[in-house]
Amino acid sequence: MIPLDQVLRPERTFVDDFGASKKKVLQTLAERLSKTLTGVSDVELFDQLIARERLGSTGIGSGVAIPHCRLVGLDKPTAALVLLTNPIDFQAIDAKPVDLVFALVVPIDATDEHLQLLAMVVEKVNDPKSLALIRQCPSAMALYEQFVGAPNKQ
Repeated sequence: MIPLDQVLRPERTFVDDFGASKKKVLQTLAERLSKTLTGVSDVELFDQLIARERLGSTGIGSGVAIPHCRLVGLDKPTAALVLLTNPIDFQAIDAKPVDLVFALVVPIDATDEHLQLLAMVVEKVNDPKSLALIRQCPSAMALYEQFVGAPNKQ
């Protein structure tokens, strides 16, 4: 199983306002994430994330969304994590606004890794204590360390 710290990096972790709608949040996510990926355009990434959302919202409840997609040309799974300073409507299954977004992008043929990583993230955010600690993070680095389980250096 791939450890979270191999797919999520500090430079892809944000505490920020990414926009007032699901579409804008996904667009901002695609722009920021694509800058860290070789040969992946923000438009291509955004199109794939939106295509997945059309199948059904990735808002899993409790204020969490896990947008994900597969990309041709990607050589390893990559993720971004955003603690939104302004929660948004994500059409989540519980109809609650989303303030925590974990985006996962995997190579086109990485089915097992894709499912394992999704399960790992769901397990982490399904723990109310863990989720509360994640939401208390004051900075992107604190958020990264809390999420991947790194020792807090603050």
